Amino acid sequence: MTLYQVDAFADRLFKGNPAAVIPLDKWIDESLMQDLAMENNLAETVFFVANGDDYDIRWFTPAAEINLCGHATLASAYVLYNILGYKRSSITFHSKSGPLVINREKDIISMDFPSWKPERFDDHPDGLEKILGVKEIVGVYKHRDLLIELNTEEDVRNADPDFTLMKKTGYKMIITAPGRGRDSSGHSKWPDESGADFVSRFFAPTFGVDEDPVTGSAHSQLIPFWSEKLGKTKMLAKQLSKRGGLLWVEDRGERVQMGGKCVFYMKGEITVDTTSR
Repeated sequence: MTLYQVDAFADRLFKGNPAAVIPLDKWIDESLMQDLAMENNLAETVFFVANGDDYDIRWFTPAAEINLCGHATLASAYVLYNILGYKRSSITFHSKSGPLVINREKDIISMDFPSWKPERFDDHPDGLEKILGVKEIVGVYKHRDLLIELNTEEDVRNADPDFTLMKKTGYKMIITAPGRGRDSSGHSKWPDESGADFVSRFFAPTFGVDEDPVTGSAHSQLIPFWSEKLGKTKMLAKQLSKRGGLLWVEDRGERVQMGGKCVFYMKGEITVDTTSR
Protein backbone atom coordinates (compact mmCIF):
# COMPACT_ATOMS: atom_id res chain seq x y z
CA MET A 1 0.00 0.00 0.00
CA THR A 2 1.09 3.57 -0.63
CA LEU A 3 0.82 6.15 2.14
CA TYR A 4 0.80 9.91 1.63
CA GLN A 5 1.18 12.31 4.54
CA VAL A 6 -0.32 15.76 4.03
CA ASP A 7 -0.60 18.79 6.31
CA ALA A 8 -4.21 19.97 5.94
CA PHE A 9 -5.56 23.45 6.66
CA ALA A 10 -1.99 24.72 6.31
CA ASP A 11 -0.17 27.05 3.96
CA ARG A 12 3.29 25.85 4.95
CA LEU A 13 4.89 22.65 6.19
CA PHE A 14 4.61 21.62 9.84
CA LYS A 15 1.40 23.63 10.34
CA GLY A 16 -2.24 22.57 10.20
CA ASN A 17 -3.22 18.96 10.84
CA PRO A 18 -1.22 16.03 9.43
CA ALA A 19 -3.22 13.15 7.95
CA ALA A 20 -2.10 9.79 6.61
CA VAL A 21 -3.87 9.07 3.32
CA ILE A 22 -3.97 5.46 2.06
CA PRO A 23 -5.77 4.94 -1.28
CA LEU A 24 -6.97 1.36 -1.80
CA ASP A 25 -7.97 -0.67 -4.84
CA LYS A 26 -10.45 -2.55 -2.64
CA TRP A 27 -11.34 -2.57 1.03
CA ILE A 28 -9.02 -4.39 3.41
CA ASP A 29 -9.96 -5.92 6.74
CA GLU A 30 -11.27 -3.37 9.23
CA SER A 31 -8.92 -4.60 11.95
CA LEU A 32 -5.95 -4.01 9.63
CA MET A 33 -7.11 -0.45 8.94
CA GLN A 34 -7.29 0.13 12.68
CA ASP A 35 -3.81 -1.36 13.19
CA LEU A 36 -2.40 0.88 10.46
CA ALA A 37 -3.97 3.93 12.09
CA MET A 38 -2.49 2.91 15.44
CA GLU A 39 0.94 2.43 13.84
CA ASN A 40 0.78 5.79 12.04
CA ASN A 41 -0.16 7.44 15.36
CA LEU A 42 -1.59 10.54 13.69
CA ALA A 43 -4.93 12.06 14.59
CA GLU A 44 -6.46 10.34 11.56
CA THR A 45 -5.56 7.80 8.93
CA VAL A 46 -7.98 7.89 6.00
CA PHE A 47 -8.74 5.17 3.44
CA PHE A 48 -10.72 5.54 0.24
CA VAL A 49 -11.80 3.22 -2.58
CA ALA A 50 -13.17 4.17 -6.00
CA ASN A 51 -16.91 3.65 -6.42
CA GLY A 52 -17.74 4.42 -10.05
CA ASP A 53 -16.90 8.09 -10.56
CA ASP A 54 -17.04 8.67 -6.79
CA TYR A 55 -15.17 7.31 -3.76
CA ASP A 56 -16.09 5.59 -0.51
CA ILE A 57 -14.14 6.93 2.48
CA ARG A 58 -13.43 5.85 6.08
CA TRP A 59 -11.44 7.50 8.86
CA PHE A 60 -9.60 5.96 11.82
CA THR A 61 -7.95 7.54 14.85
CA PRO A 62 -5.25 5.49 16.60
CA ALA A 63 -8.01 4.09 18.83
CA ALA A 64 -11.26 3.89 16.83
CA GLU A 65 -13.14 4.57 13.60
CA ILE A 66 -15.02 7.88 13.49
CA ASN A 67 -17.99 8.96 11.39
CA LEU A 68 -16.62 12.24 10.00
CA CYS A 69 -13.23 13.90 9.63
CA GLY A 70 -12.61 17.14 7.81
CA HIS A 71 -8.84 17.49 7.63
CA ALA A 72 -8.28 13.92 6.38
CA THR A 73 -10.99 14.42 3.74
CA LEU A 74 -9.25 17.61 2.65
CA ALA A 75 -5.94 15.70 2.50
CA SER A 76 -7.57 12.91 0.46
CA ALA A 77 -8.87 15.42 -2.06
CA TYR A 78 -5.42 17.01 -2.27
CA VAL A 79 -3.86 13.61 -3.05
CA LEU A 80 -6.45 12.91 -5.75
CA TYR A 81 -6.14 16.35 -7.37
CA ASN A 82 -2.38 16.82 -7.13
CA ILE A 83 -0.82 13.34 -7.09
CA LEU A 84 -3.19 10.73 -8.51
CA GLY A 85 -4.27 12.76 -11.55
CA TYR A 86 -7.97 13.27 -10.77
CA LYS A 87 -9.26 15.54 -13.55
CA ARG A 88 -12.84 16.41 -12.63
CA SER A 89 -13.52 19.68 -10.79
CA SER A 90 -15.64 18.00 -8.11
CA ILE A 91 -15.08 14.90 -5.97
CA THR A 92 -17.83 13.08 -4.09
CA PHE A 93 -16.87 10.96 -1.10
CA HIS A 94 -19.52 8.62 0.34
CA SER A 95 -19.20 8.22 4.10
CA LYS A 96 -21.03 7.16 7.24
CA SER A 97 -22.16 10.80 7.47
CA GLY A 98 -23.54 10.81 3.93
CA PRO A 99 -22.10 12.21 0.68
CA LEU A 100 -19.34 14.83 0.98
CA VAL A 101 -18.79 17.00 -2.09
CA ILE A 102 -15.37 18.57 -2.63
CA ASN A 103 -14.45 21.43 -4.99
CA ARG A 104 -11.22 23.24 -5.73
CA GLU A 105 -10.60 26.89 -6.58
CA LYS A 106 -6.88 27.52 -7.14
CA ASP A 107 -5.14 26.33 -3.95
CA ILE A 108 -8.26 26.34 -1.75
CA ILE A 109 -10.08 23.02 -1.45
CA SER A 110 -13.64 23.38 -0.15
CA MET A 111 -15.75 20.67 1.46
CA ASP A 112 -19.53 20.44 1.70
CA PHE A 113 -20.35 18.93 5.10
CA PRO A 114 -23.52 18.35 7.13
CA SER A 115 -24.61 21.14 9.47
CA TRP A 116 -24.77 19.93 13.07
CA LYS A 117 -26.25 22.81 15.01
CA PRO A 118 -25.60 22.18 18.70
CA GLU A 119 -28.36 22.69 21.24
CA ARG A 120 -28.00 23.84 24.82
CA PHE A 121 -27.04 20.84 26.95
CA ASP A 122 -27.61 20.86 30.71
CA ASP A 123 -26.87 17.18 31.38
CA HIS A 124 -23.13 17.69 31.07
CA PRO A 125 -20.42 16.41 33.42
CA ASP A 126 -19.83 18.41 36.58
CA GLY A 127 -16.63 20.34 37.03
CA LEU A 128 -16.04 21.31 33.41
CA GLU A 129 -14.00 24.34 34.53
CA LYS A 130 -11.53 22.02 36.27
CA ILE A 131 -11.53 19.50 33.42
CA LEU A 132 -10.80 22.22 30.85
CA GLY A 133 -8.50 24.32 33.00
CA VAL A 134 -10.58 27.50 32.58
CA LYS A 135 -12.00 30.01 35.03
CA GLU A 136 -15.47 30.55 33.58
CA ILE A 137 -17.83 28.90 31.10
CA VAL A 138 -20.46 30.90 29.19
CA GLY A 139 -22.58 27.94 28.02
CA VAL A 140 -22.54 24.25 27.15
CA TYR A 141 -24.06 22.84 23.94
CA LYS A 142 -24.06 19.48 22.19
CA HIS A 143 -24.60 17.73 18.90
CA ARG A 144 -22.01 15.02 18.31
CA ASP A 145 -19.54 16.54 20.75
CA LEU A 146 -19.74 18.90 23.70
CA LEU A 147 -19.30 22.52 22.62
CA ILE A 148 -18.27 24.80 25.48
CA GLU A 149 -18.42 28.54 24.91
CA LEU A 150 -15.83 30.70 26.68
CA ASN A 151 -15.60 34.47 26.98
CA THR A 152 -12.55 35.40 24.92
CA GLU A 153 -9.96 34.17 22.43
CA GLU A 154 -7.37 34.36 25.22
CA ASP A 155 -9.49 32.04 27.40
CA VAL A 156 -9.47 29.45 24.60
CA ARG A 157 -5.75 29.88 23.98
CA ASN A 158 -4.82 29.61 27.67
CA ALA A 159 -7.06 26.66 28.59
CA ASP A 160 -5.07 23.85 30.21
CA PRO A 161 -7.18 20.65 30.09
CA ASP A 162 -6.77 17.67 32.40
CA PHE A 163 -7.01 14.86 29.85
CA THR A 164 -7.21 12.14 32.50
CA LEU A 165 -10.38 13.73 33.89
CA MET A 166 -11.73 14.44 30.41
CA LYS A 167 -11.25 10.85 29.31
CA LYS A 168 -13.39 9.66 32.22
CA THR A 169 -16.35 11.68 30.92
CA GLY A 170 -16.33 9.82 27.58
CA TYR A 171 -16.94 13.06 25.66
CA LYS A 172 -15.03 14.77 22.88
CA MET A 173 -14.97 18.49 23.67
CA ILE A 174 -14.78 21.72 21.66
CA ILE A 175 -13.96 25.00 23.37
CA THR A 176 -14.72 28.18 21.46
CA ALA A 177 -15.03 31.96 21.74
CA PRO A 178 -15.48 34.94 19.45
CA GLY A 179 -12.30 35.92 17.67
CA ARG A 180 -10.66 39.31 17.32
CA GLY A 181 -12.81 39.94 14.28
CA ARG A 182 -12.68 40.95 10.63
CA ASP A 183 -13.91 44.09 8.95
CA SER A 184 -16.55 44.13 6.19
CA SER A 185 -13.92 43.51 3.51
CA GLY A 186 -12.66 40.41 5.31
CA HIS A 187 -9.41 41.97 6.54
CA SER A 188 -8.18 41.56 10.09
CA LYS A 189 -8.95 44.39 12.48
CA TRP A 190 -5.62 43.67 14.17
CA PRO A 191 -2.15 44.67 12.94
CA ASP A 192 -0.77 41.12 12.97
CA GLU A 193 -3.47 39.92 10.54
CA SER A 194 -4.48 37.25 13.04
CA GLY A 195 -8.11 38.27 13.35
CA ALA A 196 -10.77 35.62 12.92
CA ASP A 197 -14.53 35.59 13.46
CA PHE A 198 -14.29 32.73 15.94
CA VAL A 199 -11.62 30.50 17.45
CA SER A 200 -11.65 27.00 18.86
CA ARG A 201 -9.70 24.04 20.20
CA PHE A 202 -10.73 20.36 20.07
CA PHE A 203 -9.98 17.53 22.51
CA ALA A 204 -10.66 13.81 22.01
CA PRO A 205 -8.65 11.77 24.57
CA THR A 206 -11.28 9.00 24.54
CA PHE A 207 -10.35 8.46 20.85
CA GLY A 208 -6.60 8.54 21.41
CA VAL A 209 -6.13 12.21 20.46
CA ASP A 210 -5.63 14.59 23.39
CA GLU A 211 -5.72 17.72 21.20
CA ASP A 212 -6.42 17.65 17.48
CA PRO A 213 -4.49 20.36 15.60
CA VAL A 214 -7.31 21.32 13.18
CA THR A 215 -10.72 19.64 13.15
CA GLY A 216 -13.08 19.92 10.20
CA SER A 217 -15.85 17.85 11.78
CA ALA A 218 -15.92 20.15 14.83
CA HIS A 219 -16.72 23.00 12.46
CA SER A 220 -19.91 21.20 11.40
CA GLN A 221 -21.05 22.31 14.88
CA LEU A 222 -19.09 25.56 15.14
CA ILE A 223 -20.25 27.10 11.85
CA PRO A 224 -24.03 27.07 12.52
CA PHE A 225 -23.39 28.03 16.16
CA TRP A 226 -21.39 31.16 15.31
CA SER A 227 -23.36 32.03 12.19
CA GLU A 228 -26.44 32.51 14.36
CA LYS A 229 -24.57 34.36 17.10
CA LEU A 230 -22.67 36.70 14.78
CA GLY A 231 -25.37 37.14 12.14
CA LYS A 232 -22.93 36.16 9.38
CA THR A 233 -22.86 33.30 6.90
CA LYS A 234 -19.27 33.66 5.64
CA MET A 235 -16.56 33.64 8.30
CA LEU A 236 -12.89 33.00 8.95
CA ALA A 237 -12.21 30.42 11.65
CA LYS A 238 -8.98 29.77 13.48
CA GLN A 239 -8.08 26.68 15.52
CA LEU A 240 -5.66 27.62 18.29
CA SER A 241 -3.68 24.40 18.66
CA LYS A 242 0.11 24.53 18.81
CA ARG A 243 0.29 23.88 15.04
CA GLY A 244 -2.73 26.08 14.32
CA GLY A 245 -4.95 26.25 11.26
CA LEU A 246 -7.24 28.54 9.25
CA LEU A 247 -10.58 27.63 7.69
CA TRP A 248 -12.70 29.69 5.31
CA VAL A 249 -16.25 28.69 6.25
CA GLU A 250 -19.84 29.33 5.20
CA ASP A 251 -23.21 28.45 6.70
CA ARG A 252 -25.55 27.17 3.96
CA GLY A 253 -28.51 26.09 6.05
CA GLU A 254 -28.65 22.29 6.19
CA ARG A 255 -25.04 22.12 4.95
CA VAL A 256 -21.85 23.96 5.78
CA GLN A 257 -18.81 24.63 3.65
CA MET A 258 -15.25 24.78 4.91
CA GLY A 259 -12.14 25.33 2.86
CA GLY A 260 -8.41 25.31 3.37
CA LYS A 261 -5.00 24.74 1.88
CA CYS A 262 -2.80 21.63 2.03
CA VAL A 263 0.95 21.01 1.96
CA PHE A 264 2.49 17.69 0.86
CA TYR A 265 4.96 16.14 3.32
CA MET A 266 5.90 12.61 2.25
CA LYS A 267 5.11 9.43 0.34
CA GLY A 268 5.87 5.96 1.68
CA GLU A 269 5.17 2.29 1.14
CA ILE A 270 3.54 -0.08 3.61
CA THR A 271 4.18 -3.82 3.44
CA VAL A 272 2.11 -6.05 5.74
CA ASP A 273 2.61 -9.80 6.05
CA THR A 274 -0.99 -10.80 6.72
CA THR A 275 0.02 -14.40 7.45
CA SER A 276 1.76 -13.20 10.64
CA ARG A 277 -1.22 -11.27 11.97
